[in-house]
Amino acid sequence: MTTTTAGPTFVSFQVRNTEVSARFYEDLIGLNRLPIPNPAAVVFSGGGVSFAVRDPFPSVDLDAGPLGTGIGVWFHNPDAAGLHARLTQAGVPIAQEPFEGPFGLQFAFRDPDGYTVTIHSGAG
Repeated sequence: MTTTTAGPTFVSFQVRNTEVSARFYEDLIGLNRLPIPNPAAVVFSGGGVSFAVRDPFPSVDLDAGPLGTGIGVWFHNPDAAGLHARLTQAGVPIAQEPFEGPFGLQFAFRDPDGYTVTIHSGAG
């Protein structure tokens, strides 16, 4: 019998300061923090896929190089322009300015640890 793998079902970023990153994703990005007790992570509702910021695994050196290079993580927000304005006003580094693409208005920002995240306004 062959099984099929489905996913991703969960995405997490290993971060330097879990609470700083959690506040960033909750307050600025607008994700909903879930009441999951985990001393090493903060989990958010991300639609069909959950997202978390967490303490690094012991074998991970977050200062060894660019974080997340080559990995694309996208979030849907129907008001991508409004979110871009809020992030710009807050001084969040914008990695790619907004443009109309195949997924609606899209742009990319860098989070407190330097991970690049893309926001798109198209159907989620």
